[in-house]
Amino acid sequence: MKLIRLLLKNSGKSFFIATIFSILSGASGAGIIAVINYAIANLENSPIWLIWLFVSLCIGLWIFRFISWVLINRLAQGVIYDLRLEMTQRILNCPLQHLESLGIPKILATLTDDITAISTASIQLSVIIVNIAVLIGIFVYFLWLSPLLFFIVFICLILGFYLYQFLQKPGIEGLQKARQIQDVMFGHIRAVTEGVKELKLHRHRRIAFFKEDLEISASKYKKYRISSITVFAFAGSLATVLFFIPVGLILFAFPKVNGISTEIVSSYVLAILYLINPVSEVVTSLPQIAQGNVALNKIESLGISLSKQVIEPNFPTGSAFESNWTSLELVDITHTYVGNSEEHQFTLNNINLKFEPGELVFIVGGNGSGKSTLIKLITGLYVPNKGNILFDNRPITNENREWYRQQFSVVFYDFYLFERLLGIEENSATEIQNYLIQLELERKVTVKDGILSTTNLSQGQRKRLALLTAYLENRPIFVFDEWASDQDPVFKEIFYHKLLPELKQRGKTVIVVSHDDRYFDKCDRIIKLDYGSVVEN
Repeated sequence: MKLIRLLLKNSGKSFFIATIFSILSGASGAGIIAVINYAIANLENSPIWLIWLFVSLCIGLWIFRFISWVLINRLAQGVIYDLRLEMTQRILNCPLQHLESLGIPKILATLTDDITAISTASIQLSVIIVNIAVLIGIFVYFLWLSPLLFFIVFICLILGFYLYQFLQKPGIEGLQKARQIQDVMFGHIRAVTEGVKELKLHRHRRIAFFKEDLEISASKYKKYRISSITVFAFAGSLATVLFFIPVGLILFAFPKVNGISTEIVSSYVLAILYLINPVSEVVTSLPQIAQGNVALNKIESLGISLSKQVIEPNFPTGSAFESNWTSLELVDITHTYVGNSEEHQFTLNNINLKFEPGELVFIVGGNGSGKSTLIKLITGLYVPNKGNILFDNRPITNENREWYRQQFSVVFYDFYLFERLLGIEENSATEIQNYLIQLELERKVTVKDGILSTTNLSQGQRKRLALLTAYLENRPIFVFDEWASDQDPVFKEIFYHKLLPELKQRGKTVIVVSHDDRYFDKCDRIIKLDYGSVVEN
C-alpha cells in the first residue's frame, strides 16, 4: 500500500516502534478474551491470580493502544507536513513554463484537497493498524484453541477480503473520476472568485456560467462521489454480514465434529463477536484509504510530470549581486512557448540582443508579439530551447541560473504583492519613508518591522508598492513589464521623466516593456518585436 510505503520512507523507525506497540495492544486484547473464556469455564473455582491478570491485561491494552495510536497519528501528521513542504518546494523548483502549462486549478487542488485526503487516510491508517494488531492477537488465540477452526475462520476471512477487493473496484474508479473532474471544478470556482464583477454585471453570462459550467462539473463530481460511496457501503456492509458465516459454521456444523468441545466452540464465538467492532472500524476506514491512494496517485502524476522537466538546483546565493558586470547578451536565442495545447504555440526566433550597465531600454510591440516571453527569457525564468544567454561572457546554465536570476529586480504585469518585505536586507526607516514619499504613498502605507500596513489599494498604487520592493532589492538590472499601464497621467509623467532617469543615473540597467509611444524619446534605444522576431533594435 502506497500510504504505508510513504510512512516507511519518511519515518521507518517510528513506524516500527508504533507497530510494536500495536502488536502489544492486540496481544493484550487476545489475552483478555482468553482470560474471560477461562473464567466462564471455571466460574466456581476461578483463582485469585486470574483477577489480577485480567486487570493487568486491561491496563496493558489501554496503555499500549494509547501509545500506538498517538505514535501512528504523530507519524501520519509528520508525513503530511513533509509532503506539503516537499510539494511546495518541488513546485517552486519546477520550470515556470511547465507550471504555466499545468495551470493554477490543478496545482491548488493538489496542494489543498489531495493533501487533506492523504491526511485523513493517514489517520484512518492508524485505526486500521491498531485493529489489525487486535485481529492478529485473536487469531493467535484461535490457533491455540483449535487449528482446524482457525483454518476455517482464516479461509472465510481471506475469501471475504478478496470479495471486498473485487466489489470495491468500481468505487475506486468512481473516486478517480471524481478527482479528475475536481480539477475542472476548481477552475470554475476560481472563475467565480476572480470574475465576480463580470458575472454580476451580466445576468445571462452569470446564468450560462452557473448552468453550463459550474453546475455541470459539480453535478458530475457529486455523481461520481455518490456512486463510489454506494459501492463502498455495499461492499462494507456485505463484508460485515459475511463475518458472521464462521459463527454459523462453528455453532451449527462443527459441534458435531469429533474433538471440538462445547468450551472451544463458545470461546470461538465469543472471540469472533469481540472482533466485530475492530473489523467494522477497518471496513469503515477503507474508503478514506482508497481516497488517500487516489490523491497519492494524482500527486505522483504531477511529480512524474515535473520530473520530465529539468528540476532547477536551489543553491543558496546570499547577496550574490554582480555590481561590476559589463554585459548581458542573448545569442541566437530561439524559444517556443506552448500554451494549453500543441496547437497554441508561439516562437521567438533568432534573438540577438545585448544590454550594458546604465542603459535605459524600451521593449515595444503589439499584443502577442512576444514581449512577456522575452522578459522571462532575459530574467532566466524561461530556459531557451536554443542559443545562449551570456552574463559577463559567462554562459548561463542549470548550475548558475539561480545565481543569475538574483541580478534582476522585476515588476511583472501580473505581479504578486506580498504583505511583508520578504528576503530583503534591513533598510532604514528613513530610506523606506523617502521611497514612499517619492511614490506618493506616504499617506496610504506605513512599513513597520518589514510589514506593509495595507495592500488593499488601487492597482496603480499596488504597482507602486511593488516598485518599492524593487527599489529596496536594489539589484543591478531593473525590469518593468507594462508598469505604467495602470498609472494615472500625472504619475505616468513622474515614472518616465523622473524615476527611470534616476535609476539610469545610479548605473542601473533598466528594461521597460511599454506601449506609451509619447515617451519613447526618453530611452537610449528601442527593441521592437513583431510576431516573435526583433524588427528594430
